[in-house]
Order: sequence, then structure tokens, then C-alpha cells
Amino acid sequence: MKIDFRFFIKLSLVLVYLVIIAGSVVRMTGSGMGCPDWPKCFGYLIPPTDRSQLDWKSYHQYKRGQIIIENDVLLVANSDFITSEEFTEKNWFIYTKHDYAEFNVGKTYTEYINRLLGALAGLVTLVMLLMSIRYFRSRSILFLLSLVVVLLMGFQGWLGKVVVDSNLLPWKVSIHMIVALVIVFFLVNLLAKTSSLKASFIPSGKPWINRLLLVGFILLLIQIGLGLQVRQVVDVQINEGYLLGDITLKRNTPKAYFQHAGLGFAFLLLHLILLYQFLKAGNIPRIINIIILLIGLEVILGMILYHFNFPFSSQPLHLLIASLLFGFYSFLLLNKSNECQSEQNVSR
Repeated sequence: MKIDFRFFIKLSLVLVYLVIIAGSVVRMTGSGMGCPDWPKCFGYLIPPTDRSQLDWKSYHQYKRGQIIIENDVLLVANSDFITSEEFTEKNWFIYTKHDYAEFNVGKTYTEYINRLLGALAGLVTLVMLLMSIRYFRSRSILFLLSLVVVLLMGFQGWLGKVVVDSNLLPWKVSIHMIVALVIVFFLVNLLAKTSSLKASFIPSGKPWINRLLLVGFILLLIQIGLGLQVRQVVDVQINEGYLLGDITLKRNTPKAYFQHAGLGFAFLLLHLILLYQFLKAGNIPRIINIIILLIGLEVILGMILYHFNFPFSSQPLHLLIASLLFGFYSFLLLNKSNECQSEQNVSR
């Protein structure tokens, strides 16, 4: 029995969302530099578990690329060698891409898990691409979309290196997030094109609801853009050493926050109007219920973040729900624009 192509689309989507969650946890815990190099961590495939492992040792074998911390500086082995009784500078060169030279086992393994999830997501999307080859002639769009996803995953991996090398510049972190959402969009497109769901659920005589949904999606994109600006303010506080509980938007509240919050309530109101129209028609599609529930949760979490100084897990949840909202909304619009295809054509 052939493995379902849609299974790998869904698995890829789940893993990408897990990477988004992990990335958010990394930022809120200040773990982004837990692994100061890329793609390895302190030059190891499996990172150290204790600070002493990064100290120079006599009569110890080092491999090229492995890192030690000496006088608060990262030193990289320039070849494979065994140390003598005394430290020899010629065996090492200074890591110059940034000057971050700290070790915290919790932060290191938080970042390491984030990278493992990213690698696993990349591997699964590659399998998805290989499976899509069977549709190259009959439905080439499935192969092309799968190829775009794999290329974007590769670009995202390279971008992760750029982010680490820059010591987590906030605007580069934001680009990293935007690329993740673009990947979600293409995976959702694949899901919509292989879906057997019927696209027509708009109440008869109310075609203007289609236009409201498009306006809602545009507002969502604006909300995400404003949210990224607010997040950059938070990232600056994290980079300045503020800990969870001390991070707040009440300290020099950015203008983008008030725009983000105000537009959030307008976004909710728009969808309550849509909900009312579906109630009048006597049929509320499940996806509309999900979207409105996610919007309500986003508004609540936004207020919690502002008034209670970013309690742990609230910011990752806020980001996850926004990403899920983007995914469901994309599926809603893409499924309406695609010609319905039978799921049986692309499975088993």
C-alpha cells in the first residue's frame, strides 16, 4: 500500500508549526545563542552538558571545528590534534562572527532542540518532494509546490545561520519568522489542492461575504506585520538582558502596539459580523468557527501580554495562534480558489 502523499503534507505542516513554537520559546528564554555556531553546537553534533567540557585540557584530542571558551573568548580548533602539557595558540583561531562566549546548559539544549526540529521538518519535506514526483505529469503543480517548499526550507536553514552569526539582530529574526509563514502558506496550498472538501459554503444571495473574507485576510497580514514590529521591541529587551517577568510593553510602548491592538479589535468585530451572517443563513462552517475562536484567543492573550508582563508560555502561544490563524485563513481562501480535486487522486 502506498503511503498517502497528503500524510506527508500534514506531517510537514505540523513540524513547521512545532519549529515556530520552539523558535518562540528560544526567543522568550533568551536561548538563541545557546549554540553560538551553526549548524553544529560548540563544534559538536551533540552539544556539551557541562561548562567544564568547554575548558582547554592537556593531552586531550580535539577535532577540527570544536570550540573551547578561553578568557571569555570562543576559540576554534583549526585541525585535528592532541594537546600537549601547555596551551598552544597556533592550534586555535578566534571565532570572529560574534563575541558571545557563554554557556548555559538549559539555553544550549533549548536551541539544540529547535535545530533538531528544523532538521526533521526539512527531512520530511524532502520525502514529500520525492513522493510528489509521481504526479509530475498528471498534476505537475503538486511537484512544483513541493519543490518550492523544499527550497524555502533550505533557505530557512541558511537564514538560521545568518541570524546566529548576527547575534540575533531583531529584524533578521523577523525575516526568519516571515519565511516560516511563507512555508506554511505553500504547504497549506498543497493541502487545499489535494482536498476533497467542497469550496462553496457562502450563503446564497450573499456573494459579498467573499469580499469580506478577503478583507479579513489582508487585515490579518497587516496584523502580523505590526506584531513583528512589537516583537522586535521585546527582542531588544531580551538582548539587553531583561528576564521573563521584567519584559514589558509599558516601557516606552511602541506606536505599533496601539495600532496592533486597535486593529485586533476591528479584526474581531469584522468576523463577528461574518458569524452573524452565517447564523442568519443557518449554517456556520467549521473553519469559520475555528477562525473566530482563534481570533478571540489572540485578543485575550494580547491583553495578558501587555498587562501581566509576558508570563511564561503566553508569547509562544500568541505566536502559535497567530500562525494557526494564518494557516486556516490561507486554507479557506485557497480552497475556494482551487478547483476541487478528489483526495483519492493523490493518496494510497
